[in-house]
Amino acid sequence: MSKIAIGSDHAGYEYKGLIYEFLEKSGHSLKDYGTYSSESADYADFAHPVASAVEEGEYEKGILICGSANGVAMTANKHQGIRAAICWNTELAALARQHNDANILCIPARFVDTDMAKNMVKTFLSSDFEGGRHKRRIDKIGC
Repeated sequence: MSKIAIGSDHAGYEYKGLIYEFLEKSGHSLKDYGTYSSESADYADFAHPVASAVEEGEYEKGILICGSANGVAMTANKHQGIRAAICWNTELAALARQHNDANILCIPARFVDTDMAKNMVKTFLSSDFEGGRHKRRIDKIGC
């Protein structure tokens, strides 16, 4: 099973709890970087620690959740070794891994239901990077 870092702001707090429980039951090793309540919170305070943990290799993959997923994705993608992908269905979650070697899944809690969120997580974690022509493209992302 995978080692996964997870975090959210207040808008993703409920989903984070459900996904954490889902992954824990599946046998994954997890670290919750917060937030720990539905009180208003700044997404960057949780996205940066998750991104750092993945970038440094402490965790294999990350999951970030906020209302639109834009804030957490923009924040995480400031880290050189991160490829954070906003997904709203399972096809995008698979393609993010297969074609873009995404290492953080960003979920828009206000735009997907909990079943879709869980299915995207399952798809993201079970999909492999295809390499080949995609590797060449991935190598051009960093500044």
